[in-house]
Amino acid sequence: MVLIGLASSAFLWWTWIDDQIWTVRHTIGVIIMVPTFALWVIARHQLGASFTVRPQARALVTHGLYSKIRNPIYLFGELLNVGLFVFFGNPWLFLAFPVTIAIQALRARAEARVLDAAFGDAYRAYRAQTWF
Repeated sequence: MVLIGLASSAFLWWTWIDDQIWTVRHTIGVIIMVPTFALWVIARHQLGASFTVRPQARALVTHGLYSKIRNPIYLFGELLNVGLFVFFGNPWLFLAFPVTIAIQALRARAEARVLDAAFGDAYRAYRAQTWF
């Protein structure tokens, strides 16, 4: 998991260094990307067979990262975007950020409705103990 993040960072470094000078901005971008990518992979692994593209209630996952954060895949995906935006240093990229946050919030709400309908009080208790 972490190795994949490190390998992708090394790839960015090798492809970027040929044409550009490596700056603090690039380092900060990689520092954001590597751990958030690793956490995204962990969250995806912990979700297991409950992962779906469309909201479905296969199981209520409440362990690992999901014990503290209801939607870690969305959260770490957005933080990965931040790292990429910082790395590439184009301020226009940050205009996409409110759009992607809105999309993730809509997806989270749709999932919440499905999970609430399927798991009722168990989901509401879980929701009360977690963030986002």
